[in-house]
Amino acid sequence: MILEVRMTSEEMQETLERMCQNSIYSYQEQICQGYVILPSGDRVGITGNAVETSGTISHLAYISSMNIRVAREVKDCSLSVLPWVIRDETQIWNTLILSPPGRGKTTLLRDLIRNLSTGVPTLGWNGSNIGVIDERGEIAAMSRGIPQKEVGLRTDVLDHVPKAVGMKLLIRSMAPQIIAADEIGSKDDVEAILHAVHSGVQGIFTAHAETIEELQHNPELKRLMEHKIFHNILSIRKDRSIENLCENSSKKERTSIYMYKEGEKNA
Repeated sequence: MILEVRMTSEEMQETLERMCQNSIYSYQEQICQGYVILPSGDRVGITGNAVETSGTISHLAYISSMNIRVAREVKDCSLSVLPWVIRDETQIWNTLILSPPGRGKTTLLRDLIRNLSTGVPTLGWNGSNIGVIDERGEIAAMSRGIPQKEVGLRTDVLDHVPKAVGMKLLIRSMAPQIIAADEIGSKDDVEAILHAVHSGVQGIFTAHAETIEELQHNPELKRLMEHKIFHNILSIRKDRSIENLCENSSKKERTSIYMYKEGEKNA
């Protein structure tokens, strides 16, 4: 339903200030990238009059619209794919999760992190040290050093840092057995992932795509695929079923994950 309400410029500005806890300056870097991450982990997209300085956006003035994207936390939505991910009692298979925006790849990633960190006794998995690079704050939703989303007992989170920088820092300082990051795609991301894998660290990542063909439209991800480090490439379909697209995997069947509780409308 669309409400016929026209907000004034002052009301938009006041709304943004409240979202930024009356400290817009501390959120300025996010605002210049067109979004704000709330302490709850919800993401607010922002548009307005962009002010450019030396080829980069230095400020957004006269905010004209906001798009609030609510972060969902669906516990145990990853249980059906954990048998694909877990290799043995101490190791996982390197895994890449694919989907277009809005199908739940971050939700699935977060729950995989939670279960792999805390442990899944029914699968013989006792838990592992996991390093999460949460560049946009959407996985753990850290607030004053405390995760607002459940990411497990043995999880170290480094947020609001470029993924490539964060991966190397966590490997050097926290000795994780597994690293995880959302929405990889840059040259630096690929170099950091290769560095991690060659250092003996396993990884779980997500990327924007639905098929391997779409994935290879990004030249850096195509290069990553050529190294054949992933045993699982899990594509989330529109009906929330998952298909393993990786040639290295012997499991080609589809399974189902449920991003909505019983009785909720399926998007």
